[in-house]
Amino acid sequence: KKPIHHPAHVQYLTNNAIQSTMLSSAATTLLKRTAAPSVLKRTAAPAVGAVRNLNLHEYQSAKIMSEMGVNVPFGIPAHTVQQAMDAAEKIGDEDVVIKSQILAGGRGLGKFKDNDDGTPGLQGGVHVIPTSEVHDYVSKMLGKTLVTKQSGPAGKPVNTVLLAKKMSLAREFYFAIMMDRASGGPIIIACSEGGTSIEDLAEKYPEKIIKVPVDLREGLTDAKAMEVVEGLTVSGDKDAAVQQIKALYDLFVKRDCTMVEVNPLAEDTEGNLIAADAKIGFDDNAEFRQYDIFEQRDLSQEDPREVEAGKWDLNYIGLDGNIGCMVNGAVLAMSTMDIISLNGGKPANFLDVGGGATAEQVKAAFEIITSDPHVEAILVNIFGGIMKCDIIAQGIIEASKALDLKVPVVVRLEGTNVEIGKKMLEDSGLALITAEDLDDAAAKAVAAIQ
Repeated sequence: KKPIHHPAHVQYLTNNAIQSTMLSSAATTLLKRTAAPSVLKRTAAPAVGAVRNLNLHEYQSAKIMSEMGVNVPFGIPAHTVQQAMDAAEKIGDEDVVIKSQILAGGRGLGKFKDNDDGTPGLQGGVHVIPTSEVHDYVSKMLGKTLVTKQSGPAGKPVNTVLLAKKMSLAREFYFAIMMDRASGGPIIIACSEGGTSIEDLAEKYPEKIIKVPVDLREGLTDAKAMEVVEGLTVSGDKDAAVQQIKALYDLFVKRDCTMVEVNPLAEDTEGNLIAADAKIGFDDNAEFRQYDIFEQRDLSQEDPREVEAGKWDLNYIGLDGNIGCMVNGAVLAMSTMDIISLNGGKPANFLDVGGGATAEQVKAAFEIITSDPHVEAILVNIFGGIMKCDIIAQGIIEASKALDLKVPVVVRLEGTNVEIGKKMLEDSGLALITAEDLDDAAAKAVAAIQ
């Protein structure tokens, strides 16, 4: 990926404004739910696959936040049982908080998959336990798969646990910063209630939610930070709370974040604000100047097909259907998936090969699609503008021969060098199904698996 040598947030606002609808956090749901009608009307559908955001684990986020002056609980990550026991000893308390580290919310109410011997997995990915029980709990967490509401039924592997000091928290709030299309800049969303999902908070306490837009050129002023503090109904030192809010905003801007969500942002018994748990997303356009952050990417938490697609500069998102799709252009890809659905089929993926794909990339796309065992047919829909149909045809032929494809392949080509491409497919001797238009292609793909 070529670096973009200008401020990531300017790039975000100009080219990727729609990214605000793609945040992994439930805070986006709140922003859309509570937005004015004009905002809802202006919000387009998300550009699937074209924009990716880096998410870090809680312990990684906490370290970055601490470096930016944000108060966070003392904690030590552990990758082995022995490291966890050493961490608990270093914390030195009778009780300790142990947290599974996965890139999904709802860990506390999650459940570990059953063990290989059929015994039930541990209930809950977050526990407050006596230090003497650390060995037992960590043994049931590390190397296991945790399933939560946000992880999907497949769950996420737990390779790290965070041992944290038990805090005496008096109150819990909700706090988030993200980009807002309506105001053309960052917006702070806060609620004087917290510790639970923002959807529940929005439903139960809509009157307690405040939204404070921030001018990127002006930055977060003391007055606006105080507006957030007042909205949270902080009972402690409000000037100190203002500095914490400003530190969170500095993190958002200086580290090129797409989202900073703190839930809960807690107040301890002395009135200090503490970021008790946080989720941070980072703008991929800023990778060239945030190397230390992007080096922490945990590929074990991602779909291996999406990781492989990224290596080939392909945009791929796995779905739950059985008709694989390979298309050039995000809009055409989404239209293709819609037409498949209208014809009674279910798309197995979104895959955009882009405008300048090579035959090697097309072959890689086929390998990624067919790595999904649920795929029973493949639909290739190419409109050749920058992308030439003969290049796609060559890639299809090479992939079909190299991979010994066992599923039907329906091909619809149109545009630059279309006749050359069609002739190449005809002369290949492969059992490919050609189509004249998109509706014909979708109908043939659905019929091929019935």
